[in-house]
Amino acid sequence: MVLRRLSLAGLSLAVTLGLATLPAASATATDQSGKAAAAGQLASAAPDIDITKVRAHLTEFSDIAARNGGNRRSTGQGYRDSVAYVKGKLQAAGYTVTEQPCTSGCTSGAGPNLIAEWPKGDAAKVYMFGAHLDGVSSGPGINDNASGSAALLETALTLAAQNPNMTNRVRFGWWTDEEQGLNGSDFYVRSLTSAQRSAIKAYYNFDMIASPNGGYFINHINSTAAQPMKAYWDSLNLQPEENTEGAGRSDDYSFEQYSIPTSGYAMGASARKTSAQASKWGGTAGAAYDGCYHSRCDDINNVNVTGLDRSADGIAHTLWSLAASAETPADDFSVAASPTSGSADPGTSLTSTVSTTTTKGSAQSVQLSASGAPSGVGVSFSPSTVTSGQSSTATITVGSSVAPGTYPLTFTATGTVTRTATYTLTVKGSGSCQAAQLMSNGGFESGTSPWSGDTGTIGAHNGQAAHGGTRFAWLGGYGRSESDTLSQTVTVPAGCDRASLTYWLHIDTAETENTVYDRFTVKAGTTTLATLSNKDAASGYQQRTLALDGYAGKQVTLTFSATEDSSLQTSFVLDDVEVRTGG
Repeated sequence: MVLRRLSLAGLSLAVTLGLATLPAASATATDQSGKAAAAGQLASAAPDIDITKVRAHLTEFSDIAARNGGNRRSTGQGYRDSVAYVKGKLQAAGYTVTEQPCTSGCTSGAGPNLIAEWPKGDAAKVYMFGAHLDGVSSGPGINDNASGSAALLETALTLAAQNPNMTNRVRFGWWTDEEQGLNGSDFYVRSLTSAQRSAIKAYYNFDMIASPNGGYFINHINSTAAQPMKAYWDSLNLQPEENTEGAGRSDDYSFEQYSIPTSGYAMGASARKTSAQASKWGGTAGAAYDGCYHSRCDDINNVNVTGLDRSADGIAHTLWSLAASAETPADDFSVAASPTSGSADPGTSLTSTVSTTTTKGSAQSVQLSASGAPSGVGVSFSPSTVTSGQSSTATITVGSSVAPGTYPLTFTATGTVTRTATYTLTVKGSGSCQAAQLMSNGGFESGTSPWSGDTGTIGAHNGQAAHGGTRFAWLGGYGRSESDTLSQTVTVPAGCDRASLTYWLHIDTAETENTVYDRFTVKAGTTTLATLSNKDAASGYQQRTLALDGYAGKQVTLTFSATEDSSLQTSFVLDDVEVRTGG
């Protein structure tokens, strides 16, 4: 939680009504029985979030801080490593994950926001859950705010694992630069269009949800948005209170500024617990909710496990109540495409029959849409709305300038539930290969998109220079056991049997022995194209070229990785990456 942010404006937003704080010393066994009783009282089919797994995430964040100067500040490698950890978990679980560089309003050098969306449910009704991922420079930031980040991550992973029917869309955000003034979340909301903001029906924030002497606080506790959060804690007899201390001081404030309803859990920062609260929930009256707030001692031992457990389960209850159902829908249907693939020349079109079948209950109205089409390809349905049991004709129109290649499309059928079918479009070439440069932002001058991986390595860093322009990717250079990876996916047009990858690489090293200690690897998919090391160090940049023959008509992910051993740095500085086809 940021120390201070427009406090008067924030307090004017607070509703000083019924409040609730969580006992720091509750026994886990007692809490489990309480949770079992609560499950019988609530209609939600939300799962019990595994607190052991949440704590494992906390341990990883603690280890990341320890490897990076003791903190996870937004401008440091500790933050970028935290982004990479969360992103890797989410991608493996099937989320659509985006790193959003903060290009205005953030501290210079701040890492990206991380946005993850579960690709199911009504995209016009989005419920968003967020936590700031950065910490202060004075400590590892475990309660503030690895606690919120870890609980949110495990809830997201549980959602993916259970894969319930989704009635609405769920989006998660891990924010950069919160500690410097709510900058990452502010940038995110500012970057949305009016329609995109309107689609967010509520935003839920989780900042400091494991305070050792904490209480159970809810933002805007009497609001409509807060009701599922309050219902869960009420079911545990916690009698939560309004989060007056946190008003205007965390990322929910950025959403409030655009009239998006907000709520969230917190357990308190530097404010002191009252005698009434201590009598009501335990803990020490007159002491801060978190005596290690913004301090070095906010470490892995600064955690109220019971409070963290209750918060994570409350997040899950809120999500399931608003957007998910574990119950089988009363009316259900299936959707299929026939054929499931097709080939077309640029400037032509083809069709596929999209059929629906009522599989349970009554027939229902189903709206059809398509996604995944590249620029220049259009998909229309006739009719666009059917009653389950009926069919529609999908017409795929390929523009004259569409590059040859293979493109996966998704046909989505939306009724009371959402079902999908896949279609593979192959755009044929004339047999000739046009000269083209396929890599996007290969000079790193336009932020970090569409690169993925350790995108914090991209920038105009002190200590190294660009080959061209002002920005580059600095992989390695830590002088300890670390690794960095950058990837980008390109499509090589059909007919282009010859393609090449070129890049400029500067290698400098502190290693003095003629032995390989640190490595730089280039891969196309899972195939290693080249391996370099500290033994290849040289002054200035060297241009290197690798063949990409055999990828015609295919998508290929190009990956650059650097791995260092435990001592003596080797820097692999990458710039001006291109993929060229002949002409």
